[in-house]
Amino acid sequence: MIQRETPAPDNRHRRTEGPVRTCIGCRKRELAVDLLRVVAVSNGNGEWAVTVDPAGNLPRRGAWLHPDDRCLQAAIRRRAFTRALRVTGSPDPTAVVEYLSSAPAHEGQVAKNMSTP
Repeated sequence: MIQRETPAPDNRHRRTEGPVRTCIGCRKRELAVDLLRVVAVSNGNGEWAVTVDPAGNLPRRGAWLHPDDRCLQAAIRRRAFTRALRVTGSPDPTAVVEYLSSAPAHEGQVAKNMSTP
């Protein structure tokens, strides 16, 4: 049996710091820690609302979004929440809009992996 030497895979462009997700607004790939996770929650009458999941532990399918108003507006314009979250109708993104409008208050805070020594 002849063994051939296979070239090593080119890993220059691959990040190994954690999971990579795609922003539903701009469609760019980023590390999950740099993106905001959103999920759809039911209002009980067949309507859906999109809410922010900063801890990353809410049930249901999640979507990822840059914490930037341009990406949010692009996601709304493209109706990306409906497709990414796999819900029927047009979910209400008001909670995400309010969260991003108060984002300067959240800057500098680490939401994940905070532990006391």
